[in-house]
Amino acid sequence: MKILGRISSINVRKVLWTADELGLAYTREDWGLPLRDPKVPDFLALNPNAQVPVLVEEGGFVLWESHAIMRYLSARGGVHRLMPPGAHEAAIADQWLTWGATELNPAWSYAFSALVRHAPGHDDPAAIETSRQRWTARMQLLDDRLAATGAYAGGAEFTLADITLGLSVHRWFGTPMERPALPHIDAYYARLQSRPAARAWLDPAVP
Repeated sequence: MKILGRISSINVRKVLWTADELGLAYTREDWGLPLRDPKVPDFLALNPNAQVPVLVEEGGFVLWESHAIMRYLSARGGVHRLMPPGAHEAAIADQWLTWGATELNPAWSYAFSALVRHAPGHDDPAAIETSRQRWTARMQLLDDRLAATGAYAGGAEFTLADITLGLSVHRWFGTPMERPALPHIDAYYARLQSRPAARAWLDPAVP
């Protein structure tokens, strides 16, 4: 099994962390700018969107989109190993997995790109502050959820949702900006950092 993508990509790290939680053997190849241009014919034949990550298995099975890959890896063998067995519990975990991608990540995108990546075109102070405020509001919502569960986003057990959310929380702590006290987020981050499979992907050197 090969995972194509650069480790500076948060979406690639979602897949790598998932594979490590499951104890899966894989090799990784650097793809994605500035390391290796995905807009070449060989890569576009695997993913016409020219985006990482891409999963390539022996036998020719190819899959792209990070959450699709995460769900597939978790369900290999017919049993979801990183999702609850109950339909309602699994739906709640999937809800928070989706919320991380559709609500939380877009909120931090501009501020993180400006303050950490120093990306061209992300130097508008007003836009940075708007992003910071939106990010803070969603982190407060997550803090409330963690206060209710006392453990993880989906409930008492670690799930795929916590991989997506955990990497965004990692960026929250790694971005130089004003942050309110969120004690349940603090405890959650420490809980995630204690997982052996998480340590490489919550490395402060890789924001």
